Amino acid sequence: MSEQTLPDPAGPPTAGESRAHVLDVLRATPEAVGVREIAEQTGLHSNTARFHLDTLVKEGLAERRTEGGGRPGRPRAVYRAAASRVPAGRRSYQLLAQMLTGLITEALPQPAQAAVTAGEAWGRYLADTPSPAQRINPDEAIRRLTQVLTDVGFAPGSVQDGPDTVIPLRHCPFREVAEEHRDVVCSLHLGLMRGALKEVRAPLSVDRLEPFVGPSLCLAHLTSAEQQADRTA
Repeated sequence: MSEQTLPDPAGPPTAGESRAHVLDVLRATPEAVGVREIAEQTGLHSNTARFHLDTLVKEGLAERRTEGGGRPGRPRAVYRAAASRVPAGRRSYQLLAQMLTGLITEALPQPAQAAVTAGEAWGRYLADTPSPAQRINPDEAIRRLTQVLTDVGFAPGSVQDGPDTVIPLRHCPFREVAEEHRDVVCSLHLGLMRGALKEVRAPLSVDRLEPFVGPSLCLAHLTSAEQQADRTA
């Protein structure tokens, strides 16, 4: 396994680019500074700079105090970066996923079935449950399932009709892990789709998931509940 596949890709700063810039300026400045200095160094309006500074204080990333006496007029608030308690570092949730799926594969007698069961529970949780009086037809069921898949990151494509209904999944959000632990990860995805359809009381079920039919393509095959019952009878 290539080490390059393990670290998660870097994302944008959670506080936004402008706030991250303000924090960078604070960390590079040894003395406490006021709103005006931050605004001048970042190019932000004073009110915007003050907003970001106060937010950084609330998040524990900056400290605010009132400047000491000796100056005429109202004492001003000054800011400095808070001391870092924990060194910043990279996160590697993909590595954690690799380790946990490996553990499941080794520790459970039927890891694929356990993954289907766990996936169903999460699918029920993620689905938008209809009201008790609402009847869900196949089109609405597919729409709701597609929304769940979109939210998770599968990038589902247009539904293909034929002998069975097929939903193309054009992106696997867990691809690196799935390539090594296909039985567990793909079974988890199969269960997730089945659970979502059960939660919305759909007249459809996911018969099977066909993984990696292309470099970035999996196919979810749906069938009617009656056909599924006949196959399992």
